[in-house]
Amino acid sequence: MRGGRYVAAVSDATLVLAPGECLALVGESGCGKSVLASALLGLLPGNAETAGSARLADGTDLLALDERTLARSIRGRRVGLVPQSPAAHLTPVRTVRSHLEETVRELTGTGRAELRSAAEAAADRAAFPATHLDLHPHELSGGLAQRAATALALIGDAPLLLADEPTTGLDRDLVHRTVDELRAHTRDAGRALLMITHDLAAAHRIADTVAVMYAGRIVETAPAGAFFGAPGPRHPYARGLLEALPERAFTPIPGAPPELGALPPGCAFAARCARADSRCRAERPALTEGVACHHA
Repeated sequence: MRGGRYVAAVSDATLVLAPGECLALVGESGCGKSVLASALLGLLPGNAETAGSARLADGTDLLALDERTLARSIRGRRVGLVPQSPAAHLTPVRTVRSHLEETVRELTGTGRAELRSAAEAAADRAAFPATHLDLHPHELSGGLAQRAATALALIGDAPLLLADEPTTGLDRDLVHRTVDELRAHTRDAGRALLMITHDLAAAHRIADTVAVMYAGRIVETAPAGAFFGAPGPRHPYARGLLEALPERAFTPIPGAPPELGALPPGCAFAARCARADSRCRAERPALTEGVACHHA
């Protein structure tokens, strides 16, 4: 960063995602979820660095690939992306139909005669209305732009799909349709889905596993059934996320997350946690048996 300051946006993130499974990555804004997804596809800004590995099933390390390989062999073909800000990823001077037809042609080899119908089928898969296909990105609502981005991401049937807030701007019926389509995309064909979301109801509907991120670190991973049911989350922050839901206690977590450039020496959640003690404030807990908390 400016002045030589270094910020660890994501640290010690270890995730395992098998074919046919959906992992929901949840947490407050700014905790590093989208940075993690961008790192996997080589989409970080030029001043960012990565360490470690991110391996596909055949051993390919995404973090070790150059831009040419990522562009020609990985993005869209082996790893698909539903971006967090879809309107910013669409070319402003081209219609949605043009985007879809180009993607269908490049990723599936569909001939010119079938392009129009194939693009319309791709749009329908993501509930994008055929009547809006000839609109430009600036003419779309946020929800329509989201559905267009989802349609584009599904075309290549990539073995791994990264969906970054895929339900933003959608009403509840469309949220259900979108997550059901993503789930079918995953379960029916043995593909893997990493869904980044603030929508815990959507995560409950689709996820096999839930990972909770706070201040750049994974603080809990758990099977979705145990996380949303019994015994429930083990980390105080994860419990707080569920208790903030309107259908539960509707009680917000007090305070705000720390700045990633000024993390405390101990547990990053200690200042907001009713159970924090002197050990929590002095010693950062390691992720052990699925939870990073001294009192779990």
